Amino acid sequence: MASDQTKQERTEGIGGEAGAKRRGEESEEAKTVMMIETDMLYAHVKSEDWLKPTAEKLMKRIAHGDFGTIATSREALHELYYVSMEEGADLESYISRLVALTSIPNLTYLETTSEIDILAATLMKQFNLTSIFDAYYAATALNQVPDHTIISTDEAFDKVTGIKRKDPRTL
Repeated sequence: MASDQTKQERTEGIGGEAGAKRRGEESEEAKTVMMIETDMLYAHVKSEDWLKPTAEKLMKRIAHGDFGTIATSREALHELYYVSMEEGADLESYISRLVALTSIPNLTYLETTSEIDILAATLMKQFNLTSIFDAYYAATALNQVPDHTIISTDEAFDKVTGIKRKDPRTL
C-alpha cells in the first residue's frame, strides 16, 4: 500500500489545484480534442511499467492543459478493475488508482450509451477486435470525440476506419 500512497501523492501533485478546474468536468470554453486509452492511464498508476515515463510526462501535460480537455471512456475504469485484480492488487489499491485517475485536471470521463454499446459490438465483428474494451474506446471516439483521435500505443485501433491513433511516445 505504501507504493500506492506514493503514487497518489504524485498524482495529487498533478491535480492539486482543486479550485482551478473540477476534475472530469468540461468547462464551457474547454473543448475535447482527443481521447486517451487505458495503456497510458494504467501505466500512470502502476509503480512499474515500460510506459511509465511516457505516461508521467503525458499526464503532466494533460493536467497543465496542453491539449485542452482529453476524454476517456468510463469503461477505462472497468478495465482498470480487471487488470488490477489480474495482477493481484487488492481493492484498497484499486480504489487509490481510481482516485488518482479521476482527480487529473482536464481529463473527462465519457458515459457509454446504447449507441456506443451497439457500435462497439459491430466494430468487434467488422474489424476483428478481440478486446471489448478496445471496441468501446473505438466506438466512443467515433461517437463522442470530434476528430476521432485516440492516444494509445495499441495498434489495434489502426485497423478501425475513421480512428486516428496518436502514439503517446511521439506527443
